[in-house]
Formats: sequence, structure tokens, C-alpha cells
Amino acid sequence: MAGTFSPDETRLDGNISGQQGTGYTFALVSLTSLFFIWGFLTSLNDILIPHLKNVFSLSYTQAMLIQFCFFGAYFIVSLPAGRLVRKIGYQKGIVTGLIIAGIGCLAFYPAAALAAYPVFLGALFIMASGITILQVSANPYVTALGSSETASGRLTMTQAFNSLGTTVAPLFGAVLILTAATTGLEQLSEAQFKLQEAQTVQTPYLMLAFSLLLLAFIFSRLKLPVIASHRQQALAQENQPGIWHHRHLMLGAIAIFVYVGAEVSIGSFLINFLGEDNIAGLAEAEAAALIAYYWGGAMVGRFIGAIIMQKVPAGKLLAVNSLLATAMLLIAMSLSGDTAMVAILLVGLFNSIMFPTIFSLALTGLKHHTSQGSGILCLAIVGGAIVPLLQGILADNIGIQLSFILPLLCYLYIGYYGLIGSKIKSSQT
Repeated sequence: MAGTFSPDETRLDGNISGQQGTGYTFALVSLTSLFFIWGFLTSLNDILIPHLKNVFSLSYTQAMLIQFCFFGAYFIVSLPAGRLVRKIGYQKGIVTGLIIAGIGCLAFYPAAALAAYPVFLGALFIMASGITILQVSANPYVTALGSSETASGRLTMTQAFNSLGTTVAPLFGAVLILTAATTGLEQLSEAQFKLQEAQTVQTPYLMLAFSLLLLAFIFSRLKLPVIASHRQQALAQENQPGIWHHRHLMLGAIAIFVYVGAEVSIGSFLINFLGEDNIAGLAEAEAAALIAYYWGGAMVGRFIGAIIMQKVPAGKLLAVNSLLATAMLLIAMSLSGDTAMVAILLVGLFNSIMFPTIFSLALTGLKHHTSQGSGILCLAIVGGAIVPLLQGILADNIGIQLSFILPLLCYLYIGYYGLIGSKIKSSQT
């Protein structure tokens, strides 16, 4: 019930920028583990795509159904998740999300045992549903734990640990999934080979399920601050239409859509792109290791960006990064060999500050609508389902290299949002 808190909770009303005590610091430190784990799970899809593409002999379009089901969960679950979090609070929302994501990881075991692609897709959807609830809970929680002026830098810093997860995951997947799938299978029949390859994902995802459920238990026992003003005012006004009149939020939702779509699409095609004879001609396991540079660049850039944004307006830095990402894609599309390979990997560095910056700019000034706005922004993460699927269709028809025209157009819109679309109109204030 709104306004009711357990004795173990720290109640924070109104502006908490002056209450950055032990509870505030501890809460931010605790939340970094969540950003790491959902980054890890999301990036691991880049390993699943080429792996399951080979196992089930899929086209690029069919393989991109992995991202379609994973990020499609954001579209279906985000708004219900926003309502759930407004009722139960950020901490219980986090615990709920961790449990559901853990169940999704457990579902990989029967999917692999049956060697059934639709069951894999169902497991991914369940796992992503849990991650969606985590995002709806954790992102606005971080923006609320301090002043609005430093929200972009604060969210960028925690997102850096998300990038740490995305950097480590390809190395984890390359060793436990791709390398394991290519050893000791020479004497098997085609059916046995297919089953054995599918089952290489069982152990890694059981390990992840255990980690998620352990985190759920830990977060259920932590004493974290409660943002009372967000819960009470949002519950009182959740049926009012005011949220849709915030132009910078609506344009920000489009920016989140195209950003996530571009980032995920590039990551999804990296292994196959680096395997092209005119690029690097790498085997899957070797290319998977290089994906760490793509996501690692984002991690390094977020730490640097958190410092730069103390001096440079977030919108301007967002625009600069988007133009640099566009330039790298132009090089990757028009050239070949090491130059194209390095250029596509450098896009990760310029991706670094984009998601947290767009997210915090779009939530600026929403006050009691913050959790509802977060739900809308997480809804827009469905771009990670749509853009890779569209690029898959392009890749099947015009080739992988030229198909990167789609994420290039996405970055051009992000540049517009940083310079113009993120500005709050006086009529909204």
C-alpha cells in the first residue's frame, strides 16, 4: 500500500540530493551488480545467434528472431512492469525481475535437451521479461538517488558496469559455448551433432540462473532507500494523461528505440561480419573474442563520459558521439580488411554514453511521472527486436556489409535528439 514502509527501509521524501549518506552510497554500489548482470545476459545473445544459426541452419532473418523475442519482451512487459514497480516499489521490483530472469535461464536446459528453436525463443522471452522489470526498477532508481543535474553522469557511471558485463560475456560464451561446440563431435551423426551442439548452452545458463536467484535473495534482504515521493504521487496520478505531453520524453523514446536497435544489430552481426573473407575471415570463436573490444569500448567510454559530462552538456556530447559512430559505419561499409574491422569495433566506444544520456535527458523534469516515463523508455527498447530483424532482411538481400546502412540512419537521428529533440519546451515546464 502506498505510503507504508517496513521498519527496515529508509524513507526518502521529496528531493534527496541533500541526503547522500551511507544509504545513498550503498544503494548505488548495490545497483551496479544489476547493471552488470543484465548487460552480461544481453551481450550473450551475440554468441547465441551464430551458434544457433549453425545448429538449426537458419537464415540471417530467422537467426535475428533471437533478438526479436528477447527485445520484444520489452515492448510487451515494460508498461505492466512500470505499473508493478509503482505499486511495490523499486526494491521489490528488482527482486521480482531477478527471479523471472532466473526462471528464463533455467528454461534453456529443456530447450537444449529438446534441440527445439521455438523453445529457445520462449526461454529468451521469459529471461528478457525479468530483465525488463529490472530496467524499469533500476534506471529511475539511480536517477532519483541524487540531484537531477548529475543524473546523466550518475546513470552513465552505473551503465559502465553494464558495459563490463557486455565485455565479459562474449569471452565467456566463446569458451563455454562456441569452443565447446566444435570439439569432440567428429564421429557423431548429423542428428547427434545437432543435439550435442544445442546442449552446450545448458551449463552456462544453469550457472547464470543460480547467480540470478542468489542476487534475488540478497536484494530481498538489503536495506535500501525508498523514494516515497515517486511512489505516492505516481500512484495518485497514474491515470492522468500528462505524461504524453512531454515532447522531450516522446522524442527520447524514439532515440532509445533507434539506439538500442543500432547497438544490438551491430553486435548481432559482428561475428558473421568479421568472418567475411574481405574483412578478416575469422572463425566464430576467434571473432567472438573480438566482440569484447566492441562492448569494452562502451565500458571505457562510459567511465570517460561520466567525467566529461561534468563539464560538457550531455546533449552536445551525445550529438558528437553519434556523428563519430556514423563516420565509423561509413568506413566499415566502404572499405575492407583491418580498416573495416577496426572501424566497426570502434562504434562501441562512441556508443558508450548514448543510452544513459538519452534515458536521463528524457526523464528530466518528469517528477512524479518518472516511473511511468521509465516504463515508456523501456518500451522503446523494442528497437532491439525490430532493427536487427530489418537488418537481417537487408543482409539476406544485399549482404552484411551494406546492411549497416540501417544502424547508420539510427545514429543520425540520435544526433538530432542530442542537439534539438532533448530540449524541454517552456509549455511543458
